[in-house]
Order: sequence, then C-alpha cells, then structure tokens
Amino acid sequence: MRKTKAKKRPLLPDPKFNDQLVTRFVNNLMLDGKKSIAFRIFYDALDIVEKKKEDQEKTSLDIWKDALTNVMPHVEVRSRRVGGANFQIPMPIRADRKISMAMKWLIKYASARNDKSMAQKLAAEIIAAAKEEGAAVKKKTDTHKMAEANKAFSHFRF
Repeated sequence: MRKTKAKKRPLLPDPKFNDQLVTRFVNNLMLDGKKSIAFRIFYDALDIVEKKKEDQEKTSLDIWKDALTNVMPHVEVRSRRVGGANFQIPMPIRADRKISMAMKWLIKYASARNDKSMAQKLAAEIIAAAKEEGAAVKKKTDTHKMAEANKAFSHFRF
C-alpha cells in the first residue's frame, strides 16, 4: 500500500455502563449520525431484556455480552482465484473482525424482525441469541457449515 495505515482511534466508554464495547455497538446501530437516538434504542432494549430475562443473577448487559459471543463466528470463507477457478477457502477471523461481524449481524437481523420499535426488535434478538437461537445465530452456524464444507481447499491458504 502507498499510504500509511490509519491509526485506531480510542473509543470513549458509554455513559451508563462505562464500557467501550457498548459504544462500539451503538456506533454500528447509529443511522445518519444520530448517536443519542442510537443510545436510547440500546438502553431501552436492555431495559426490555431486564424485564423479560429468566436468569435472575445475570444483568441485562451480561445477557447482551453472552448474545454477542454466541453470534461471533470463528471461521469464514474467502474467495481466492487459483488456476482460473475461484475457491472458497476457510480462514480464521481476527478478534476485532469477529466482534464487528457479530454486532452487524445482531443489528441486521434485529431490524428484520416484526415488532413495533427497534428497541423491542433488538431486545428480542438479544434474548434469542443469548439462548443460542434466532436469525443471527443461524447466520453464524451457516458460516461455519460453509467453512466446514470447503475445508478441502484450505491448503490453498497462504
């Protein structure tokens, strides 16, 4: 590459939980630069999770973190051209990419749900992912199945 690699900017922790991961999630949730609305959606979703939770010793933030780890993929397939043919090659995923993929899938499949508000949709998807069900967890298992099916081509990796 010609230019120097961009430096990672430090994220400020969120005001309620003092957690950088929450800020990162809210930044993915945000539309049109409306961060305060994104924070409100996220906090409302966690309040709904707090009301609906079955495990009383866990906080809603812990349930959200469990949901995130349940959605996180470990391998993905990448296209690589070898001798005129394109192969899907399974590759392990970097830690920060795992987190960002999990966040994006959780938000994408939450917004595709049928509920009234985005907070309710997100809460429902968080609860489902914490129980290892729901569309975001299905996406993870599909990704893993695809990598498993193409593991014969893993010798093309470099």
